[in-house]
Amino acid sequence: MRARRRLPELTDAGLKATASVIASNEFNEPVEGAIAVERALTIYLDKREIVTLMTLGNHPELLILGWLRNQRMVDDIEAIKAIQVDWEIDAVAITTRDGIDDLDAKLDRKTVTTGCGQGTVFGDLMEDIDKISLPRPALRQSSIYTLLQALNEHNEIYKNAGAVHGCALCSEAAGIEQFIEDVGRHNAVDAIAGYMWLNDLGGADKLFYTTGRLTSEMVIKVALMGIPILLSRSGITAMGLEIAQKVGVTLIARAKGRHFLVYHGGELIEFDDIPPAKPTGGRRDSRQSPD
Repeated sequence: MRARRRLPELTDAGLKATASVIASNEFNEPVEGAIAVERALTIYLDKREIVTLMTLGNHPELLILGWLRNQRMVDDIEAIKAIQVDWEIDAVAITTRDGIDDLDAKLDRKTVTTGCGQGTVFGDLMEDIDKISLPRPALRQSSIYTLLQALNEHNEIYKNAGAVHGCALCSEAAGIEQFIEDVGRHNAVDAIAGYMWLNDLGGADKLFYTTGRLTSEMVIKVALMGIPILLSRSGITAMGLEIAQKVGVTLIARAKGRHFLVYHGGELIEFDDIPPAKPTGGRRDSRQSPD
């Protein structure tokens, strides 16, 4: 029988992600609508100030858990004693049980990424790549379409207010298991990582979806989460593709409606639901897909 894990004490400090405002439209008429609420959250790790994240604040505890995991600050969730979010001071206090021995070394190596706004990765971004061993599962084309259709029903904050990215943890068997939106895709992926860590979920049978572009940071984070398939409605970068080829992530981009482009892992796709032939009068321009 597996021993019960000693999980950290967590606050429950999620906030509403949008606020109501009045704007004027092109006819100079007042229009009531919603906007995303961006908040600063400063991370204190064992009383040491580390970094400030800009976030919607709707899943702060999951965000911080995933941030700790994806930054490789903490390897074992049982080493974390508590995560306490306090919006009165816009800060989160992380308490570990025995401290982090190599914290200074990790903080000395910092990479500013292409994450929306400005993402930061501490430590050597590439240092764990050679340790990754991912499965190579097959994926049905029909399953891609089913997931894309289901994902259209999410994106709640984006539909109401825009200005956010969404990420989803999916599987062919269960569909969408968790969907999280935030002002930056790096925050959304970290919150998904926190959800997986808290619930002791492996990634071997999962598929990760993001509305954002597939950069090196996104591919590395998803690979470190053990997820072998990465799907996006946006485009990719050359380094994102290079790393996907190196670690074996199936990379599918510009996925919207019944269109997608497989940049790596095409031999693993079962094309069981090929759309009707394109009209002969024109050629689809994949560059029209949003980035």
